[in-house]
Amino acid sequence: MADETFVQIVKIHLVSSLEKEKMFGILREYFAHVEYDTFLKDLGEKHWVIVLRGEGNQIVGFSTIQVIEHAVDGREVVYVFSGDTIVEKEFWQSNLLAPAFGHFMLRMMEEYTHTPVYWFLISKGYRTYRFLPVYFRKFYPVYTEATPPDYDRLLKHICTWKFGPCYNPGKGIISFDGAKDHLNDEMCMIPESKKNNLHIRFFLEKNPYYYRGDELACIADISRENLNDMAYRVIADKSVQWVE
Repeated sequence: MADETFVQIVKIHLVSSLEKEKMFGILREYFAHVEYDTFLKDLGEKHWVIVLRGEGNQIVGFSTIQVIEHAVDGREVVYVFSGDTIVEKEFWQSNLLAPAFGHFMLRMMEEYTHTPVYWFLISKGYRTYRFLPVYFRKFYPVYTEATPPDYDRLLKHICTWKFGPCYNPGKGIISFDGAKDHLNDEMCMIPESKKNNLHIRFFLEKNPYYYRGDELACIADISRENLNDMAYRVIADKSVQWVE
């Protein structure tokens, strides 16, 4: 069935009410403490959604995106903020969301040729954090080195602006004290085969309460120099449909 899947990058205002209900249904399947009104409010802040479709054009996964233009220390920057991301388990091997996001990054680089662009990612699960080494040569935080001061300021600025008192700048964690959605018990489980992965171990050290919905704030420079060889191979291997 995965062979029948394809991916679209859709302007948020073109997502129908029925499609939003389907997206929420997938979210509810893998997350606990989710509410439809909260989902719609969050979706209303986004600009794009990457949609994975299966048989009969049905949505089987999605990832939402907000493009935030801001001034930091007097310099204009753009943050590409990733919101809810989930794929039905049956389609985990389709590997289409990663190349689709790669295509989106290339478009951002073309549209903001004179403005620095960064991926602003918050991660309450190791699977999300593992997207970073798929794409980038450099990203933060990472187990190999301390976060450079420039990236630290960029991250603290956007986290404080977007999450206010829920953000702990000392720990780099956004915490809602369990009041927001979080991965269900099955999704929180980490296979034994992955527990020795250095990126996953680092994620667990930095975000020990991920299972209650705590988010690790992450950042990476979206530039041609920072995309790694794997990213370019993944992007070139798959095409996407733009709906706008």
